[in-house]
Amino acid sequence: MPDHINTEPADDRPGISSNWIIFWIFLFSIGLLAFFAFKNPKIQNYTSLASDFIKAPVNKISSFQNRVNILVMGVGGKDHAGGDLTDTMILVSVSLSKRSITTISIPRDIWIPETRAKVNSSYHYGGLTLAKTTVQEVLGVPIQYSVLLDFSGFKDIVDALGGITVTVDHSFTDNLYPIAGRENDLCNGDRTFKCRYETVTFTEGTQTMNGDIALKFVRSRHAVGDEGTDIAREARQEKVISAIENKIIDPKVFLNPQKDLIIAKVVMASLETDMSNENIAIIGRKLFDARKSVTKYLIPDNLLVVPPTSKQFDNQYVFTPAAGSGRWEDIHKWVSSVLN
Repeated sequence: MPDHINTEPADDRPGISSNWIIFWIFLFSIGLLAFFAFKNPKIQNYTSLASDFIKAPVNKISSFQNRVNILVMGVGGKDHAGGDLTDTMILVSVSLSKRSITTISIPRDIWIPETRAKVNSSYHYGGLTLAKTTVQEVLGVPIQYSVLLDFSGFKDIVDALGGITVTVDHSFTDNLYPIAGRENDLCNGDRTFKCRYETVTFTEGTQTMNGDIALKFVRSRHAVGDEGTDIAREARQEKVISAIENKIIDPKVFLNPQKDLIIAKVVMASLETDMSNENIAIIGRKLFDARKSVTKYLIPDNLLVVPPTSKQFDNQYVFTPAAGSGRWEDIHKWVSSVLN
């Protein structure tokens, strides 16, 4: 195993809110690329792509039991230690029979016996293909497409929009906001590892945020009091999402071809996918139509266990199936029940 792969628990069981912002970036990115293809006649096969976006012919995309399953992964990027570890992994299942989306968050510490590593290292070892086949084994459903998103793209999108206006409901301070690239800094022997963190403060009121500030606002998780909860963090994320949406539909942005091109380039630079332009046009339309009907799930606690640290798991903190290491049947049954 390469030295840079972190063997510590990534985040125990990350809550749904911790994956929500990556899911939204995916939704926004695919939708924007699809719409950009629709409105830009300079793109090759423009007429065909525009038709696909409008009509969304599902016979042109791969699916299973009237669903399109997409593995969405988020990485910290080049500025973070282990920047190609997919510490956010979500199955996004889009219904083709009704306007709805189901998401399942996949704990990144799940142990995969075949690779002798956690599931979040699958992309590192084998790219989109291995990541997709590995998650298929865990969840028990075919996955047609995959998307990898660099979290730094979120900052770039906000900056490309010229910043966003956000109202901070409650002032708060987070003294433990992680500094990118210092995740494994030994801090010259300081056992508190203070050099790994910075203090971020937000004051109540309406303000304009650039990409860096907006990212800190949505990712902060160690504030004292109510703002340190997952509920508060999800509320902040939804505020930022709404602010970005409002900025995008501003005629000064929406009707500006030059601005559209800049934003599209930012999105494409932070995205890797095995979907073709045709796939993106059709799936983007389906995602847009179903964007207001999203049901989010975590794999239930009783289906996963934390085994004792041992050489069997390379002395790492991991999750294994409750039914036994490498036996995923109960998880398969649960996934089937939430997708039906």
